[in-house]
Amino acid sequence: MTSRLKIALTLAAALLPAAAFAQAWPNHPITMIVPFAAGGTTDIVARAMAVELGRSLSTTVVVDNRAGAGGTLGAGVAAHASPDGYTIFMSTVAHAIAPSLYGPKRLNYDFERDLAPITVISSLPNLLLVNNSFPVKNEKELIAYLKANPGKFSYGSAGNGSIEHLSGALFTSLAGVQMVHVPYKGGAPMMTDLIGGTIQVAIETSGSAAPQVRSGKVRALGISTAKRSAAFPEIPTMIEAGLPGYDVTTWYGLLAPHGTPPEIITRLYNASAAILKTPEMKKRLEDIGADAGGMPPAEFAAFIKTETAKWAKVVKESGATVE
Repeated sequence: MTSRLKIALTLAAALLPAAAFAQAWPNHPITMIVPFAAGGTTDIVARAMAVELGRSLSTTVVVDNRAGAGGTLGAGVAAHASPDGYTIFMSTVAHAIAPSLYGPKRLNYDFERDLAPITVISSLPNLLLVNNSFPVKNEKELIAYLKANPGKFSYGSAGNGSIEHLSGALFTSLAGVQMVHVPYKGGAPMMTDLIGGTIQVAIETSGSAAPQVRSGKVRALGISTAKRSAAFPEIPTMIEAGLPGYDVTTWYGLLAPHGTPPEIITRLYNASAAILKTPEMKKRLEDIGADAGGMPPAEFAAFIKTETAKWAKVVKESGATVE
């Protein structure tokens, strides 16, 4: 046997296991790590996608809630998981915020290096909420009341470094008011305390806020995007209330551990993109005020870079910190 033939056979043998693996995948359940508590918007979006991905891939996608540290705990678990296609991660804009808010020394992963983008699942606005007993009727009254009572009231978030935290920090900075930040382990427990009056104010994603607003359990005073939302046309923007430059959108994206075979990334993207085009999934997302995504992996990677730079500037200008 010639040396060239030996080399060719060796290379072929090395490639066969990877090709066979990609063809056989998936042959057992996939775990989707969700870095926030059950019941919040991230969890709502993740569970809807998990069901449909399982159907599309003829397997089960199991949601694993790993809440804590503003979503960075779950991100670390996902980043260090085996890149075998059986772990995927539901990220949020919070993971583009975390590098500048925590600094690289406080994170045990690098969001851009250790996780491979698959696609953006959805994007949606945040809502400025108050407890029903709070004595204000609109955002301008809220700002005036907070200025008259500096540091006496609290705003809640889904955790340090979450989009709710940064949205609140940006609000207090632009409005020139002082509130105490109370971090929770997710949007659901935060909402419970807002309804009960333990905290008075919150800026929460429309996904978990919409049912509470529509049922009258909390009041929405403003919306975070530059333009009014078709899902909430009656709610004015923060800009309308006198906060120029306030424009925040929350997004959710699917990623996998770096090193996951590209054939599997492609299958996950194709399955996700097809699901997001279905009328059923579009309707589910519209019900929480969200738009369907479907961005290809390369575009998602570029988007993450842009968002990371954008939020680094917000963190610096707002002076936001984590305890």
